[in-house]
Amino acid sequence: MSRGASATKHKAVLDAALGVFLEKGYLGTSMDEIAAKAGVSKQTVYKHFADKERLFAEILLATVDEVERLVRWIVEEFDDVRKVEQTFDRLAQRFLVALMEPRLLRLRRLVIANADRFPQLGRTWYESGFERVLETLAECFKRLNSAGMLHAENALVAANHFVGMLLWIPVNNAMFTGNEKPFTEAELNRLAKASADAFLRAYATVDLKRIRP
Repeated sequence: MSRGASATKHKAVLDAALGVFLEKGYLGTSMDEIAAKAGVSKQTVYKHFADKERLFAEILLATVDEVERLVRWIVEEFDDVRKVEQTFDRLAQRFLVALMEPRLLRLRRLVIANADRFPQLGRTWYESGFERVLETLAECFKRLNSAGMLHAENALVAANHFVGMLLWIPVNNAMFTGNEKPFTEAELNRLAKASADAFLRAYATVDLKRIRP
């Protein structure tokens, strides 16, 4: 019972801290505010986390676990090379849905805003999340190269091109303007389809172009 209660309080502190950090940033957040929002004493917060920096680090690193679902989905989608074009369309749409999720956009801003203060944390967040997705995509592109569907001399560069085209318009708009929903779902789907089409025009081989509708 004691371990269960401790785990419940630990999660309550993490949830509360995430909300406060996203709202007020790292410097604007106090442990008193976190304790109040979590409904626990300040002593309890310090019992679970030695200081604000360690609490901040645990919160950010916990979010990269969500990447695991996206990585598994990418691998499963590219299992069937007969449906490559449809896979790219679905992948582009799913990427934009994930990357334009308001909570993730706020987390992205939070990491960037504190990259100078916590450079190692920023690198770890990037490597465990975004970079891992790029590496997974690159491995899938290598298999498509071997199957004669893509022509990408550098699969990792191709993965960056694919994701870069997706990110450039919607994510930059959201990051610079602070508008977390600058596009409708239909607009995002059109942007995703345009990026997938541009990528395939650049990288698809003749064999793939023959099976495209």
